[in-house]
Amino acid sequence: MKAMREAYGEALVELGRVNSEVVVLDADVASSSRSILFQQAFPDRFFNIGIAEANMVGIASGLATAGKIPFVNTFAFLLALRAADPVRSLVAYNHLNVKLAGAYGGFSDSYDGASHQAVEDVSVMRTLPNMTVVVVADEFQARQAVFAAAALDGPVYLRLSRAEVPPVYSADSRFEIGKGVVLKEGADVTVIANGYMVAKALGAAEQLSQQGISAEVIDMHTVKPIDASLILKSAGKTGAVVTVEEHSIYGGLGSAVAEVLAGELPLPLEILGIRDVFGESGAYEAILSKHGLDQAAVAAACQKAISRKK
Repeated sequence: MKAMREAYGEALVELGRVNSEVVVLDADVASSSRSILFQQAFPDRFFNIGIAEANMVGIASGLATAGKIPFVNTFAFLLALRAADPVRSLVAYNHLNVKLAGAYGGFSDSYDGASHQAVEDVSVMRTLPNMTVVVVADEFQARQAVFAAAALDGPVYLRLSRAEVPPVYSADSRFEIGKGVVLKEGADVTVIANGYMVAKALGAAEQLSQQGISAEVIDMHTVKPIDASLILKSAGKTGAVVTVEEHSIYGGLGSAVAEVLAGELPLPLEILGIRDVFGESGAYEAILSKHGLDQAAVAAACQKAISRKK
């Protein structure tokens, strides 16, 4: 396994080699975000702004108006909260071609505790008009998302994990912003996940199969614009849905799926996520399990959703 942030840094270098308009900015955490790899390869196109996240977004906005494609890097909570004003007022409002890479999403910065863990970033970014929001599942998807974000004209928020996560995809897997991926077909329940939770969902589906339950697993890497047609197609087939995200239950993936189903196809829905609390310091997997974000919890939620079918 390779840490998602490492794959992201390597992808930035690959992108920089083929696109001279790409520039990278960091807020003095380049060794953590791994944008340091771009700095080493292209020192004249890398800018360390220091611990000034809002200013960094402002500078990136100026670079975008001059035709550059800036990738902005810092911890996810800092982009979504400390830099929220220029992200909204400069980047989103003006539909600028700025790519915002939020490192250490969810609980993945586990030992730094609540101050550094991002449990609300997706919901903040999703509410901004013009903002595309992507939560990648593994190292291979992280690389592909970098190139896809660069090719998209407009603001993109890319959420990355600090952790080494099990590979879900291969190097030649197809990735398209706005299009979810059916990783496992099923008939009894639909599990929609993103980020590290995709691996957990696949494990839960395998566990359920041993009990005679057929779970369909979808990687909904793009939370906005969400793939409503895929959600409706799968839910119409299975009759029950479970969403799983390493994020607050308010405003993230679960909310986005609920909005689609409520308007078109009301049916049993279980939303797994972080339930209106901050994080805490500790071992990553232990924190996930405490908050019901493990394979067993996903399997239990599937059984509950199925039991609620009429």
